[in-house]
Amino acid sequence: MTTPVTSRNRAKAERTDAILVAAAALFGARGYSSVSLEDIGAAVGVSGPAVYRHFAGKQALLGALLIGVSEDLVAGGTAVVHGTADERIRMAMLVDFHVDFALRNADVIRVQDRDLSHLTQGSRSDVRRLQRAYIGLWIDALGALVTGEREELRLRVQACFGLLNSTPHSTSAALRTRTDTARVLAAMAMAALTAGDG
Repeated sequence: MTTPVTSRNRAKAERTDAILVAAAALFGARGYSSVSLEDIGAAVGVSGPAVYRHFAGKQALLGALLIGVSEDLVAGGTAVVHGTADERIRMAMLVDFHVDFALRNADVIRVQDRDLSHLTQGSRSDVRRLQRAYIGLWIDALGALVTGEREELRLRVQACFGLLNSTPHSTSAALRTRTDTARVLAAMAMAALTAGDG
């Protein structure tokens, strides 16, 4: 039997999501160490102590943010992989999926790059495990298109991620529409993934 979702539960879930979004923005702009729970609470209209109703503390909040995003990437990537039997289309769809993620989640990418060390050992292990699973999806998809040892495929994939995830650190993306930016990034990513093959 499914427990009905009450308006109170829905409101709590929405507040939790709002806290995660605010934390990503503040951590991304100022760094984990320079942001307090009071800052995050103020950004969503609650007191700092009220944040404890949703997260055990700032470190737990960081863990929920980075683990949640990593889970979303694995789930989304898995759905893409199972969405088509065409090998080239599958790879292009994975690229498009990650381009969209990078353009929508610049703050989270900054936090991941800079503040991963602030996670607990357990949370960091969870993030790394999910990252390996996501990279594995890409390696398997690329292996259907490009000849090479698995470690070479991994190098290609990680270099592609470096290209796409550098977007938040670049001001050039602001000079184009999002559609133009996505098109250019996707073309560059596919070229990088398959460069020198054959």
